[in-house]
Formats: sequence, structure tokens, C-alpha cells
Amino acid sequence: MSEEVCEVIITAPDAEWLAEFTRRLVDDRLAAAGHNITPIRSIYRWQGQIFDKQEARVALHTRRSLLPQIIERTNREHPYEVPCVAAMTFDGNPAYVQWILDETS
Repeated sequence: MSEEVCEVIITAPDAEWLAEFTRRLVDDRLAAAGHNITPIRSIYRWQGQIFDKQEARVALHTRRSLLPQIIERTNREHPYEVPCVAAMTFDGNPAYVQWILDETS
């Protein structure tokens, strides 16, 4: 397989917003699937302060080559000034990897 697949993690303050965002990414074939997890507890430093907040998280399964489009779209639509978008390539069940490739463009 010449095309790498990856899992893209995005977090957001609102679970419903993130679920709808995920649905749009899948509908637009930027991701084959999104596994939404809520709630998560995020502890982070932002502008010199420590925050401990409830958030939602999605793990998108997609092509590595689509990551720039996902980042651009997230930066444009996300409510945070600097949204979390982190990607890791992976190997897995060849049939599942092929399904990801078939469902994205």
C-alpha cells in the first residue's frame, strides 16, 4: 500500500459541536470514521495559567495525505484559537486500512 493512514486526534470544548464537525469531515470524505469520546478531562497550560476542563475528543481515521486539509478546516471552524490536532500513522488490519482508503479521497 503506497498511501499511509493515520489517526487524527482533535479536542473541543463542546461534544455536540465536535460530533457535527466529525460528521462534516466524514461526509466530505476527509475521514472514513470518527470515534468520538466524551467527556475527557484536559489539564493544560494556556497563556500562563493551568486549566482543568472537561472536553470532547475525536479520533479520526484517514489518509495521511489529507492531514493538511483537516488542519486547515479545523483552524478555520474550531472555537479555540489554537485547536489540538495531532496525527499518528499506523498499521493495522489490511482490510480495515483498505476500507479507510476506499472511504476517503
